[in-house]
Amino acid sequence: MIGKRISGRYKVLEMIGGGGMANVYLAHDMILDRDVAVKMLRLDYVNDEEFIKRFHREAQSATSLAHPNVVNIYDVGEEGDIYYIVMEYVEGDTLKQYIHKNSPLSVETVIAIMQQITSAIAHAHQNNIIHRDIKPHNILIDKEGKVKVTDFGIAMALSATSITQTNSVLGSVHYLSPEQARGGMANKKSDIYSLGIVMFELLTGRLPFSGESAVSIALKHLQSETPSVRRWNEAIPQSVENIVLKATAKDPFYRYNSMEEMSEDLQTALNLERLDEPKFAIPVDDEATKAIPVITNDGLYKNFDETIIHTNEKEDQGKTLVKESPKKKEKKEKKKKAKKKGKKIAAIIISTFLALLLIMGLVLFLLPDLLAPEDIVVPDVAGLELDKAKTTLEEKGFVVSDTITLNSDDVEKGHVIKTSPSAGSARREGTEITIYESLGKETVVLSDYVGRKYDDVVKLLESEGFDFKDIEPIEVFDDSEPGTILEQNIKPKEEVVPSETSLEFTISKGAQLISVKDLSDYTKKEVNDYVDDVGLTVTFKEEYSDTVEKGLVISQTPEARTNLKKGAEITVVLSKGKKEVQPKEVMKEISIPYEPTEMTADGKPVEQTVRIYIGDFNNSMTEPAETFKITENTKKTIYLQIPEGQKGYYRVQIDSVVIIDEEVPYPN
Repeated sequence: MIGKRISGRYKVLEMIGGGGMANVYLAHDMILDRDVAVKMLRLDYVNDEEFIKRFHREAQSATSLAHPNVVNIYDVGEEGDIYYIVMEYVEGDTLKQYIHKNSPLSVETVIAIMQQITSAIAHAHQNNIIHRDIKPHNILIDKEGKVKVTDFGIAMALSATSITQTNSVLGSVHYLSPEQARGGMANKKSDIYSLGIVMFELLTGRLPFSGESAVSIALKHLQSETPSVRRWNEAIPQSVENIVLKATAKDPFYRYNSMEEMSEDLQTALNLERLDEPKFAIPVDDEATKAIPVITNDGLYKNFDETIIHTNEKEDQGKTLVKESPKKKEKKEKKKKAKKKGKKIAAIIISTFLALLLIMGLVLFLLPDLLAPEDIVVPDVAGLELDKAKTTLEEKGFVVSDTITLNSDDVEKGHVIKTSPSAGSARREGTEITIYESLGKETVVLSDYVGRKYDDVVKLLESEGFDFKDIEPIEVFDDSEPGTILEQNIKPKEEVVPSETSLEFTISKGAQLISVKDLSDYTKKEVNDYVDDVGLTVTFKEEYSDTVEKGLVISQTPEARTNLKKGAEITVVLSKGKKEVQPKEVMKEISIPYEPTEMTADGKPVEQTVRIYIGDFNNSMTEPAETFKITENTKKTIYLQIPEGQKGYYRVQIDSVVIIDEEVPYPN
């Protein structure tokens, strides 16, 4: 893929990341002259219609967002079997890398980072998009501290296969909400939970839950309370810890109602009046205290006072008074007293009856509590050996009903981590107590990682509790594909404690590349010495050359400064020197005229000297080929040796006078 040009525009430069279903490459936009990040669906998913649909769905989700803390999407497309999303390239680290490099972070830095993330996720929620896979690996931070959230929709794109493909969720299980862990649908409050785990990691430099497998970690999200961040740093204000505790509540009901609410809490977390606020706690409805009203004498009659009695009697008005006789008057008074006495007795009887009813009600109400066993404070047995802890609890009157074993970084194997109900709580005698026994520090049995991809192994080891800072790669040149593990410092099947173990992996950085020298004018021996020295092989060829001396290099393939892997072959052409060409013989008859200018004393013609110059394969025109004398017209035959493609020349000179000067073409 490196060097390939996508859509004729995006030149792929190098691979910079990878995930469950896609790989991410650094590329250069040839039109806008800028670097971009290109996410491509992995080739093993290009024939899976479900993954293709989800990849498109991710692109649609991301392109609908426009926020300064969300990675911008520039382009989406497909080319053959390549499905790609072109995104803004953020030059910096993932938040995971940032934590590893800079931990411990100041509380102020954590708040600043969290406010940017909550702003981005709140924007997504406002657009009805749930991230579903919030984790530091999907959050980028540049050199200026600006945060960018990426990978919207990845978790949804993997949800259909994560149940049966455990490895698919290894990268995210540490940040999984309880409702997702039990197979429920993710919602906005699931994002809040995951972000609470991210904040925990920012504050402490570690994850709250670890385990031997993805399943064991998911169970901890369901069953275990989030540890206190102040356990690792007591300087963290309670107001800041409360944000983590509220965001990571097991029951979504007790979490923040929205990302905006969490953001508002972050804004005021460092206000002086909040630093020592009470620790966030979820209300527990367990044997709630019953409130009994105080009974007073007034209270006995209160009900009567609340009853409104309407009468039909009217006050006698305007009646004439008649004087009664003494007997009649006495009789009337006796009758009146008797009636009054009867009413008084009735009132006493009714009051007594009502009082008895109230007393009986109180007895019935209070009797179960009066007869029940007294409350006993659960003793603190944390740190004790299991048997001693059981004895202590039983002596106090409790029943040890169950023992659950858990790994612990702090409690020695065979000793008690905690109890449920917890130490210090008041419970009835005979209450069942569950003890959590320590298995000691969590151990992992190492596998044989040779031949596997280093990045994949690191993700696996992190899910098993290893710290990224304790895993060191040592890169060497090798013919194996870059990133392949060649050696490991701890043998397979060895059991180790992740928090106490440093791992080293020797990994391939690819074959060593050799920049080929310019071998011009090298001899054959010099070429052989060179390739032996750098680890190349050579094949020789020979050609004639009019310009390169015999035995020296004319040319080489590939050309100089080409990068080759060790062991690659080069081809070198050596000069055979000039090619010997057999000339063609051309015969030429020449008529040489004799023109006497004077006679000898005895009347004979004076001799004239003839010089013939020839330019051919064997002769040059600088020296005469023949010299002779004539005293009459003479015919002369000469022979020229003319090389193919060339011309011959001859010149006839009589007593220093040139009489003939001609060229002779190569005969066809």
